[in-house]
Amino acid sequence: MSDTGKGVKELFEEVINQGLCTGCGACITGCPYLVDHEGRIVLMDKCTGADGDCYKHCPRTFLDRDAISRTVFGRSYDDGEIGQFSEIFMARSNDPEIRGKGQDGGTVTGLLIMAMEEGLIDVVACTRMNKEKVPRGYLARSRSELLHCAGSSYEACLALQAYRSLPKDDLEKIAIVGRGCQIEAVGKIKQIPPQNSPAPKNIKLSLGLICGWALSQSAFHPYLKGICELSNVSKFDIPHTPHYSFDIHFNNHPDTMSLRLDRIKPFINPACWFCWDMTAEFSDISVGSAGAEFPGWNTVIVRSTVGSELVLLANRKGILESRSLPNHRLENLKKAALKRKNAAYENIVKKTGNDEDLLYLKTLPGAIAERYSGNNE
Repeated sequence: MSDTGKGVKELFEEVINQGLCTGCGACITGCPYLVDHEGRIVLMDKCTGADGDCYKHCPRTFLDRDAISRTVFGRSYDDGEIGQFSEIFMARSNDPEIRGKGQDGGTVTGLLIMAMEEGLIDVVACTRMNKEKVPRGYLARSRSELLHCAGSSYEACLALQAYRSLPKDDLEKIAIVGRGCQIEAVGKIKQIPPQNSPAPKNIKLSLGLICGWALSQSAFHPYLKGICELSNVSKFDIPHTPHYSFDIHFNNHPDTMSLRLDRIKPFINPACWFCWDMTAEFSDISVGSAGAEFPGWNTVIVRSTVGSELVLLANRKGILESRSLPNHRLENLKKAALKRKNAAYENIVKKTGNDEDLLYLKTLPGAIAERYSGNNE
């Protein structure tokens, strides 16, 4: 089985109608038949085309992790809990403005601003919230634009639509920021060059966001709009244990609205329960929170030569403040990633009713699938 010979029809049959769409935006390729509406993929008219990029680059169609790893890293897929990496540590931006606007330590924003100022990249395909805090894919080309993109809405967003909006002959050096599913799509784009988007060789940097789950924009945003004035919101946050809450911070207001996660979880995108990759394993660098024990810091996983060189430059220029990641934090991260893989395997088998039909994970070597099936616990 492969991606060839399939298009919109199969994309809807196998992914969207099955509740597997992650809302990554990889399928919005400039085709007139597919558009986004409130974070969802909508088919505007019947399309009989086959061998389409919409199907080829979707992270929930055929996904050969070993082939993508060879394309991205030049080596076989690492079956460890958090994938291939050369270094892992804690970091935060040394710039107070970036730390103030960024999520946790502002490491992603700091690295992107430095890469842009150094001429390593020209444009960043990322996410930006509008006045009503609706996240949309966005192309940032300056420090000020990147600062406006800092922070998280926790809603699934078609961020890769921003990359797809660039003309095919665009020669800008591109960075892409995304969740694990979006970085999987970028891996497929690098493996199978797109027909209507800039060449994969122009993607110079990918920063992955460690992700527990994403909220369904079409379901969660109306709820959010009904409980607060979104134009006055300055930041969303999910503090770690012992809080387990969704916190809403407001402009020029000291009070914070805290919602129990139990109230938020019904709005999680159903596709998230089938996700294998919590730590964006195919990115150059993955970044997430360092946890409640280290507020204001990020966990940073360096995976590629490009990632290593970027971190080396950041340290040399004093862009980041770094600390060793305590062993117990690394073990906790690995346990969480293992739990995600076990759950994804179990939920996929429940959906298909067959442990030999693993949907988009069906190319996993038998030994890897067995390891994460939960049979070896």
